[in-house]
Amino acid sequence: MKPGFSCLLVILGLLHSAVMSVWGVTTTFPSFSTPVPFPTSDFSSSSPSDSTWSTSSSKSQSFSNFTGNRDDRGVCQCSVILPDNTFPVVRVERLEITAQTISKKFEKELSKVKEYVQLISKYEEKLLNLTVRVSIMEKDSISYTELDFVLIKMEVKEMEKLIKRLKVGFAGSTVIIDQLEVEIRNMTLLVEQLETLDKNNVLAIRRQILALKNRLKECEASKEKSTPPPPAPGSCAHGGVVNISKPVIVQLNWLGFSYKYGAWGRDYSPQDQGNGLYWVAPLDTDGRILRYYRLYNTKDDLLLYTNARQNRISYGQGSGTVVYKNNMYVNWYNTRNMAKINLTTNSVDLSQTLPNAAYNNRFSYANVGWQDMDFAVDENGLWVIYATEASTGNIVISKLNDTTLAVLNTWHTKQYKPSVTNTFMVCGVLYATRTLNTRIEEIFYYYDTNTGKEGKLNIVMQKMQENVQSINYHPFEQKLFVYNDGYLLNYDLVFQQISQ
Repeated sequence: MKPGFSCLLVILGLLHSAVMSVWGVTTTFPSFSTPVPFPTSDFSSSSPSDSTWSTSSSKSQSFSNFTGNRDDRGVCQCSVILPDNTFPVVRVERLEITAQTISKKFEKELSKVKEYVQLISKYEEKLLNLTVRVSIMEKDSISYTELDFVLIKMEVKEMEKLIKRLKVGFAGSTVIIDQLEVEIRNMTLLVEQLETLDKNNVLAIRRQILALKNRLKECEASKEKSTPPPPAPGSCAHGGVVNISKPVIVQLNWLGFSYKYGAWGRDYSPQDQGNGLYWVAPLDTDGRILRYYRLYNTKDDLLLYTNARQNRISYGQGSGTVVYKNNMYVNWYNTRNMAKINLTTNSVDLSQTLPNAAYNNRFSYANVGWQDMDFAVDENGLWVIYATEASTGNIVISKLNDTTLAVLNTWHTKQYKPSVTNTFMVCGVLYATRTLNTRIEEIFYYYDTNTGKEGKLNIVMQKMQENVQSINYHPFEQKLFVYNDGYLLNYDLVFQQISQ
């Protein structure tokens, strides 16, 4: 064997050993205990020269980095330098795990994309269907939603409010107003039915509402044109009482709830119309005797029970009391006399008999005892309402001279006095009330002393308690002052307007 070939075998063995060590395999080569000699002649003649060996050695460096030489005995010696870097097995394993994880995630996301594609297809179908339905609705002139009915209800409620305002402020006949109110009520019921039935009638309902609105506008316009301003305070430029407000509770009388009988009001004087005293005159609990009364300069004093002047008398009877021009007028106890009390001095300035008047609870009002004489004040002055035996208990009206208490004129009515609960005077017209139930009175009768005419009315008057003990009218404020089982009430009167 040639020396060059032996050296090559050694080199290949070492390379194989290095590769096997990388892959965890160990290979053992046989060792040469004794170097193999090569003949000099053969070596010199057959083997390449040193330069040739070196060249062959340099060509082999593409496999590895090695050097070789021959000693003086002709033995080939080689040195092989193996590479330092080993194969990255751990990193390759990690790379494989990462690749598997990414593959699983990719498959999962791919399945989601497939689901989304299916959903998009379904929604495309729905959208197409909705587009067709919208196209049909656009071609039709009617669209019906819940909002349509909400808007209709709002419009009907607005008309209900308007009709209520018209009913309160409309003077004269209310037949047209009542008819419109009934139609609006029917409209409300119809809308409620349509919400659960056929909604295709919305257009017809809207047309009816529009027609009702137009009628209401016409009615309101005619009212504005024909309604003059209300009469001035203290004026009789009107056609009489046609309505009354709800009661306003001012106060409970200062003696308390047990003192159910009495009267209250405000002093009226044509010369000083708006500055009269407020007065309260509760009777004893027996409902007959007037012992004390109080005077207040302002309504605030009355509300707060402050700055009151309290006076005592012992000759008043019944709750027909009134105050006019700083004088209080009462029925003298146990007689048919009229007494005039000066409020400044709390003394009786004058006492006068009322001719033929029944007294001592002979013909008092219904549910109210001892009110044989009922004094009243209006724009024309001082009046007294009573009954006589000759009138068989029917109401008699007398106009009085407030200075002398002389009877100036008298009118006889056909209304039985004990059948009415109370009366008041406005511009020379007597108005009488009666009880409908425990919470409602009715102004049902009138007698006009200016014309001698009498007739029936139907004006509902609400009340807080069951019985009305007295009613007084104040011409400047155009209010009623009502004593209702101990409570002091106010009412605003509504008059029929006269076109100028």
